[in-house]
Amino acid sequence: MGTIYLFRKTQRSLLGKLTQEFQLVTADRRSWKILLFGAVNVICTGFLLTWCHSTNSMALTAYTYLTIFDLFSLITCLISYWVTTKKPSHTYSFGFERFEVLAVFASTVLAQLGALFILKESAERLLEQPEIHTGRLLVGTFVALFFNLFTMMSIKNKPFAYVSEAASTSWLQEHVADLSRSLCGIIPGLSSIFLPRMNPFVLIDLAGALALCITYMLIEINNYFAVDTASAVAIAVMTFGTMYPMSVYSGKVLLQTTPPHVIGQLDKLLREVSTLDGVLEVRNEHFWTLGFGTMAGSVHVRIRRDANEQMVLAHVTNRLNSLVSMLTVQIFKDDWARPVLSSGAMPSNILNIPEHHIIQMPSLKTGDEINPLTSTPSKPSSPPPEFAFNTPGKHMNPVILSNTQTRPFGMGLSYGSTPYGATFSQGLGVPAFGTTQGLRTGIPNVANRYGTYAPGQFTQFKQ
Repeated sequence: MGTIYLFRKTQRSLLGKLTQEFQLVTADRRSWKILLFGAVNVICTGFLLTWCHSTNSMALTAYTYLTIFDLFSLITCLISYWVTTKKPSHTYSFGFERFEVLAVFASTVLAQLGALFILKESAERLLEQPEIHTGRLLVGTFVALFFNLFTMMSIKNKPFAYVSEAASTSWLQEHVADLSRSLCGIIPGLSSIFLPRMNPFVLIDLAGALALCITYMLIEINNYFAVDTASAVAIAVMTFGTMYPMSVYSGKVLLQTTPPHVIGQLDKLLREVSTLDGVLEVRNEHFWTLGFGTMAGSVHVRIRRDANEQMVLAHVTNRLNSLVSMLTVQIFKDDWARPVLSSGAMPSNILNIPEHHIIQMPSLKTGDEINPLTSTPSKPSSPPPEFAFNTPGKHMNPVILSNTQTRPFGMGLSYGSTPYGATFSQGLGVPAFGTTQGLRTGIPNVANRYGTYAPGQFTQFKQ
């Protein structure tokens, strides 16, 4: 038994929480390699920014921003390792995989903001182009190219590798793919390198280095300083065009949208689920990408009242688990309620129909006028006073009607119709006067509202 503390311990500060999580990450051996490359990246970026200031080259500055983006990618890779060590908690029931998506989205958006800053600075330089010093321009280009390629080939960055393959191709990749098809038609051995499409990060590194080499040669030969601004614009446009599809893809993942390439497969699986034994309806389905390569979803399944819930749940999960790894299925039975008649609920005398029905008839009072068509007293000209109980129907005499109408079929009672010759021997009469009218009916043995007057059948008032 330990000491019982009555009050909860004070929560740690933000810096303490970050320190604790950093210690958790550094416990993995793979993270030391990323930390080493990150430290080298910071040193290399510092030298490149110093050379950008000494050469006064905007193109080299735009290319240095790609090295800063490499630092963001290393941080994203470090977050990916941290996510693998964390388990789902009460607050984050689906785990921490969305932190990877958020890191990729933030890195690509920051790269695009850097490209927009380069475009703004280049637009200002178009009015007055400064002189460019080429002493360290070529050296800085090769240092940045070597470090970017070496970092990319040495570190296996799982989030960016997945995004670069899943996102749509950039315009730079499409143009290079067209050139690669033409080149591979001449040299088929290059198809494994250039096709189907090149890595977008390697492609932008090579394209930026090529633009800086062209800038160096034109400035050295003709002192054409404006080409530096043009190269900076080209590198910024290529950076923006490469990062934009990745930002769109990671943004859609953060918005919990259904990936377009799995909609057809999901529709097929849902149709299969709706045909399972006991399943009546599949509704409120929602599927989204939780992280890179991880699908999550929820669905409501309505089943029959006599179906086995656990059996249906197992079959539905088995069908959808091949595509949706984290699935939530809500099973509920059909809510359609119908009355069930038991042996005790049915009255015992339901088939014992009496020979006479007693119907209460309103008594006529003095001053009431009789309507000859309906044989009912007409309403007085003025409504009765409130809470007056002298309305017709309070004092009535029962009427006994003979129960000789046609009995229901299938109940063991006598049924049948009157012969055709006796059809016109019956008529309708007014109960109050006992006289028949000129109307005749062809439906025999059907009681009128106030009685049927046929030979031998008369309305009798119970004394």
